[in-house]
Amino acid sequence: MTFSLRASICAQLTYITGVTGLILLLLSTAEVRASEQASPNAVRSFLENNCYDCHQGDSAEAALDLEKLSFDLGDNSNLQRWVRVYDRVHQGEMPPSDYGEADAKERQAFLAATNHGLTNFQKSVHTKYGRVRGRRLTRKQIERSMQDLLGIDVPLLDYLPEEQKTDGFTTVASGQGMSHFQLAAHLETVDIALDEAFRRALSPEDDYQRDFDAQGVARTNPKRRCREPEMRQGKAVIWSSGMIYYGRLPATTAKEDGWFEFEVTVSGIKLPKTGGVWSTVRSGPCVSSAPLLSNITTFEAMEEPKVVKFTAWLPKGHMLEIRPGDTTLKKGRFAGGQVGVGEGEPQDLPGIAFDRVTMKQVHLNGDDKQVREFLFGDLKVEPQKDKRKPWKVISTNPKADAERLLTRFANRAFRCPVTSDELQPYLEEVNAAIDDKVEFVDAIRLGYRALLCSPRFLYFAEEPGSLDDYEVATRLSYLLTGSTPDDQLMQLASAGKLRDSETLKQQTRRLLSGKSGEKFLHEWAAEWLDLDQIDFTQPDSKLYRDFDPIVEQAMLAETETYLHEMLKDNLSVSHLIDSDFTYLNSRLARYYDIEGITGDELQRIKLKPQSRRGGLITQGAIMKVTANGANTSPVIRGVWVSERLLGVDVPPPPSNVPAVEPDIRGAKTIREQLAKHRSQGECASCHTKIDPAGFALENFDPTGKWRDHYPLIQGRGVKKGPEIDASYELPSGQEFKNIQGFQKIITSHPHRLAANVAEHLLVYGTGAKIEFADRPQVETIAHKAAADDYGFRSIIEHVVTSDLFLSK
Repeated sequence: MTFSLRASICAQLTYITGVTGLILLLLSTAEVRASEQASPNAVRSFLENNCYDCHQGDSAEAALDLEKLSFDLGDNSNLQRWVRVYDRVHQGEMPPSDYGEADAKERQAFLAATNHGLTNFQKSVHTKYGRVRGRRLTRKQIERSMQDLLGIDVPLLDYLPEEQKTDGFTTVASGQGMSHFQLAAHLETVDIALDEAFRRALSPEDDYQRDFDAQGVARTNPKRRCREPEMRQGKAVIWSSGMIYYGRLPATTAKEDGWFEFEVTVSGIKLPKTGGVWSTVRSGPCVSSAPLLSNITTFEAMEEPKVVKFTAWLPKGHMLEIRPGDTTLKKGRFAGGQVGVGEGEPQDLPGIAFDRVTMKQVHLNGDDKQVREFLFGDLKVEPQKDKRKPWKVISTNPKADAERLLTRFANRAFRCPVTSDELQPYLEEVNAAIDDKVEFVDAIRLGYRALLCSPRFLYFAEEPGSLDDYEVATRLSYLLTGSTPDDQLMQLASAGKLRDSETLKQQTRRLLSGKSGEKFLHEWAAEWLDLDQIDFTQPDSKLYRDFDPIVEQAMLAETETYLHEMLKDNLSVSHLIDSDFTYLNSRLARYYDIEGITGDELQRIKLKPQSRRGGLITQGAIMKVTANGANTSPVIRGVWVSERLLGVDVPPPPSNVPAVEPDIRGAKTIREQLAKHRSQGECASCHTKIDPAGFALENFDPTGKWRDHYPLIQGRGVKKGPEIDASYELPSGQEFKNIQGFQKIITSHPHRLAANVAEHLLVYGTGAKIEFADRPQVETIAHKAAADDYGFRSIIEHVVTSDLFLSK
């Protein structure tokens, strides 16, 4: 079976790579009407008259020799060059204004010929092979699919290799591979998932509960200096300190891997003037040999005890660490890396005090009865006296039962009805095991393992042309839930109703309701907005002392909650750029210098003009993922905003042009450096598009705080440097003085914002880049969304009912 799996996948990869070797012509030489097919002469004539002076020979600008540019679009580099040439001519960038205006008829003939040739070429390839080829499940989709197929909740991501992003997403087929290493990791992950499913189905239910009072979580020996809580006035106390693992709770150590629900009754002591004692909850071994800790949640402890509830995955041997985590709090000094009882009290430190901690093992994706039903259907599972195998599956007709169970499982795993011929190779393996007197449980497990290792599970099985109903169900489900279609989608597919636009919209609303919508936005925004990279850089603690993990987690929550509000209320995509509200808790509000906010829960806040915030574009999470932790770059932020939010494609810079590095000594501002950079002719055309958004955001530092001056590093100190100038001019000639002016201009043109959201969603959901021939359909989606003021949810609904989404 393993050989068959490898052979099948290798065959698919060979098929995928073979497509790129196609050689097709840009323009047909057949004699057709000029309105249908323009002559290549129109292309060459325009280039000769308007472009060859700068783009010809060895000294051609930007190394683009148009005279030698081939019409062979089977070479993707040629194809992309022609698209770039078309775009620059269409946008009026070529020929440049100082060269002289091109003849209008000649220009139009060039655009018509090039448009027709590019579109016809790509459509012919799409007709034969589809827009997307050889797309497989991502590691997250594999994890969630196995969890839902088996009813388990054990995390599986760590067993699967990290994946690269292509065009911003891991779902893009052209960037996906399947190496021998990935195959081996997948096989291991399948075995781990099946181990957990069969363990739960054939053993007593997991039952682990503990209830600790203050003494139960405090250090066991009051005379020993350590990093556990100390008893103070009947409560277990942790003081504010920078010491690692101070606040670890060995009592919460997991005896086995599992999900645990915790309830922590806690209060703050010696509260700071800023409010309560903001604290972090993390987990890990909490020993020096394993320094990494996983973030779980944050909370604000006040004088009155409160119950903090959370659910966390704890591997065997891991425990909780709960401690004051606000970096602005006064911190204690303790000798020798340990804390003795009474050492924090005289230092007048803030702290937190525990009254009680309870923990209970839970399962998040169904109970053991559900797992048994997925694996064994209606077969009886009875207890027996053998401690090694406490449960037994009763089958009076093993081969018939195996065929019935495998058929049902295959239908779910392959996401469509499976014929008896398709099932036969898997069934033969199970029947052979039964004939060899292998126990029924072990035999059926072989079949499940083979199905989960099949290319039919790993890959999207789609044929060129319109998707059938089961393929629509699969594509819609993986877009919105990241997992296999549920029963309702499969029933609609069976009834042939999923090609109906209204039905698709109804199912989209159902799948995006409540927590499901939050999960979709979490997964999509993680890649679309790079929120999964928020930990990639660590801000310089000397420059940005107020930033801490509490602020970072609040920023992430702000952005995700804001996006969910846009989805739930179908707010216009202009809210990505500007709005009069956001979501804050007291810690993030203090970080943003917004007064009057109390409590650790996110609250919808109406923003005042003096806050200088509004829209997703000014939120801290966005500012952090677009900076390197030490300084900001209008180029980096400008490229990011252009591509992710504004829908402006930015080509990579020429290889012979060095990057612009900010002068941290303050000798030159970034504006002065970029002015010199733009003086190079090949740089100006792109920076005209990039720089406006980047400079508009320069008042936000790398951690999302507002600033009026650049920092000036002198020796070991940091002083106030040059004043920030956020003014600029857009390619349209419109000028703005600050972020508010930029927002006003951009929000007055929501159509492009809507088209951009549609593009990113289509790439994420179909696994194919938006190509030249796809552009008209993207525009159609945006035009349809205009009827609902370009509502966020409306765009999603028009995407899933578009031909682009409903075709391979």
